[in-house]
Amino acid sequence: MPVSAIQRRLTMTYSLDRPSATDADRALREDLVARAAKLRGIVAGNAEQNERDRRVSQESIDAIEEAGLFSITRPRRFGGFQVDIRTKIEVSRELARGDGSTAWVTALLNGAAWLAGDYSEQAQQDVWGQDQSSRLCSVFAPSATTKRVDGGFVVTGSWGYASGSYHAQWAHLGIPIVNDEGEPVDQGLALIPMSDLSIEETWFVAGMRGTGSNTLSCEEVFVPDHRVLSLSKALGGKFDTPFTDEALYRSPFVPVALLLVVGPQLGMAQAALDLAIEKAPKRRMAYTEYGSQVEAPTVQLLLAKAASLLDAAHLHAYRAAADIDEAAHHGVVMDYKSRARARMDAAAAITAAREAVRTVAAAHGASTFAEVNPLQRILRDVEAASLHAVTDPQVSALVYGRALVGIEGGVTPLV
Repeated sequence: MPVSAIQRRLTMTYSLDRPSATDADRALREDLVARAAKLRGIVAGNAEQNERDRRVSQESIDAIEEAGLFSITRPRRFGGFQVDIRTKIEVSRELARGDGSTAWVTALLNGAAWLAGDYSEQAQQDVWGQDQSSRLCSVFAPSATTKRVDGGFVVTGSWGYASGSYHAQWAHLGIPIVNDEGEPVDQGLALIPMSDLSIEETWFVAGMRGTGSNTLSCEEVFVPDHRVLSLSKALGGKFDTPFTDEALYRSPFVPVALLLVVGPQLGMAQAALDLAIEKAPKRRMAYTEYGSQVEAPTVQLLLAKAASLLDAAHLHAYRAAADIDEAAHHGVVMDYKSRARARMDAAAAITAAREAVRTVAAAHGASTFAEVNPLQRILRDVEAASLHAVTDPQVSALVYGRALVGIEGGVTPLV
């Protein structure tokens, strides 16, 4: 094999992929990731404005829409690409190399579109039947009260941290499912149009400022039965969609939900490493005899550590995606231990990506915190993103450790 071909192999993107992926699957993935890469300049150029406005700029949203990147998890029946989870991770990773908040919003809106594909046919028609470009946001916590009425539920509540809600037309919102006597019998997700919701600006934070993760509220809104998804059934791999041949929507609820937030953190870590390597030849090592950071063994060691951590993050994320995508392709419901490992993989990927950024900052030095330096925003963003409650690494480790010794449940239902 020619040296150039060997070199290309050595520098290729991480190759952990599901065995059933076809050449057509990979070609579509490559195309969509290339589209995201072309937007990096626009996305990065609007990052500061996103922070000021506490939402993603409309220019970036329009560019992502025009590139078709809000349709990657929409069913093909409604003009979407219906890609696998690996592709979804890579698209958001590429956008995050420009701006973490933009990638986060894109990832979560696409994740909510995936979830909509699990609802009843009528619910999907409600969302996309008249407008195939409709976007969805989501908050899973059941912070609402519900009343059973004929044909559905009346819902009142408030839901915090609704990332991307400024750019959505619908929302999945957690609710208690009650019987006729008002007694809770399940938890669910209610699909509610944004026209029935109000947005309260509560997102005043130090990291991920541009996500617009504000609070949604509604008062006495009727939600028909066909737009309510049982969470207990979803956790067991049972969904309402009649289109059971669509592999993407057979994917397990919790592992996919966890991986939604991994892609942006991989991309932010990659952006941090790229920036530090680019700047190293031009930066002196203060109070040393080294002419630049490139010559300093201390910097070389730190960059090597950061790169290795980033490699580990990718490998964990892509293994989990391969497990999920392969099981969905074959119509197999992942067992508890497999889901627990996927949860552990997601947490390990996020932790390693965060540590990679911290290590890059240590190599880059105090100027990391200059306001003009994009690295300070990446550091703030990745720290905030890594603390998302659903990916708590200690909880994930406990779930996985118990599963390894044959104990299921007892920690969290989100497995």
